[in-house]
Amino acid sequence: MSWDFSTEPEFEEKLEWIRGFVRDEVEPLEVLFPGCEFLPLNDERRRIVDPLKQQVRDKGLWAPHLGPELGGQGFGAVKLTLINEILGRSPWAPIVFGTQAPDTGNAEIIARFGTQEQKDRYLAGLLSGEIFSCFSMTEPQGGADPRVFTTRAVRDGDDWVITGRKYFSSNASVASFFIVVAITDPDVPVHTGASTFLIPAGTEGLVLEANHHLVGADPHEPGHSLVHYNDVRVPSDALLGEPGQGFLILQTRLAGGRLHHAMRSIGMAQRAVEIMSRRAKSRFTQGSLLADKQLVQEFVADSYTELIPFRLTVLHAAWLIDNGDERAARAEIAACKILASQVLKSIALRAIQVHGALGLTDQLPLVNVLLGGIALGLADGPTEAHKVNLARMLLKGYEAEEGDWPSEMLDVRRAAARAKYGELVDL
Repeated sequence: MSWDFSTEPEFEEKLEWIRGFVRDEVEPLEVLFPGCEFLPLNDERRRIVDPLKQQVRDKGLWAPHLGPELGGQGFGAVKLTLINEILGRSPWAPIVFGTQAPDTGNAEIIARFGTQEQKDRYLAGLLSGEIFSCFSMTEPQGGADPRVFTTRAVRDGDDWVITGRKYFSSNASVASFFIVVAITDPDVPVHTGASTFLIPAGTEGLVLEANHHLVGADPHEPGHSLVHYNDVRVPSDALLGEPGQGFLILQTRLAGGRLHHAMRSIGMAQRAVEIMSRRAKSRFTQGSLLADKQLVQEFVADSYTELIPFRLTVLHAAWLIDNGDERAARAEIAACKILASQVLKSIALRAIQVHGALGLTDQLPLVNVLLGGIALGLADGPTEAHKVNLARMLLKGYEAEEGDWPSEMLDVRRAAARAKYGELVDL
């Protein structure tokens, strides 16, 4: 089956509107409120952001990752990629379009695994952007390896009692509810022994011990918290999905999030290349423009030859999903996760180098692109873990060769060639 990333003219018009809207209306927010793009919490920002959200809703583009049953358009993964790569150009765009993490992934798993009562309680406000949520998975000792999770959920009558500590729980300080992964059966593998719970903020025993921020973030904004679940008691209907489904829910959420991050990373990288190229065409030093110097030309060419294959890999993963081959898409999504960090870091470093000291200042977004690339190499599983998983998936498609020698060795192939053509030529 041939790949096809083309879209109809009507959708191209939507993309053109998004480009202009992000450029003219959203990117100026970076100047007004630098470092504050994660959530528009105060009234001053909401007075500006809320009308922008309404314009997006009026265009039918709010929360484009959602299906029609949840108020979205059901664009599909390829079209969503084309939208998200535009939104990735500005850190404010996801909040304006209703695609900000971690709320997008949290909404998707509630929609897929939640009861009607859970959807009524949590989903409507989340989809409208009126409330925020927290996904609480990582632990001080267990990040990419859920096998060492120590947070436990134990039945007590009709309730569950949850005990443990979670780290880097994003949005915890402003979340209306928490989605928590806990071990419910320690005697079986984590793939069947973990469960997921919905816990309202303010529940007795839920304590935020510390709140940390990434470098460059506004310290007054929601950060990433160390959360202590100190015998938190919740009713049985707080369970999301079935007991033992926690790992399935976890992987469902993270797979989508990894691809969405990669989609937005395309736009971040494209913007960095554009900033670098314009500077190269404008800066005159040592007798010529930077654009005329071979090393700078190499920077531009290397950036382009990294960006285009990355973009095509993301689009191919999206195309596989649209065509119902989610199993094959797993390897592509892992590749996207690896490439997103690598491409952002390498392009950002070149762009910074072309700008000299100016590239390291807060006058340009290049350091944020670099930090974003570093963060993507850690969030939702480190690059190293994804490389191992990708290699394992790929190697499953191969069989060990018989005998002592590689099957492509000439001496091995000669016998087969002789049997096929020996009567016609002297082998």
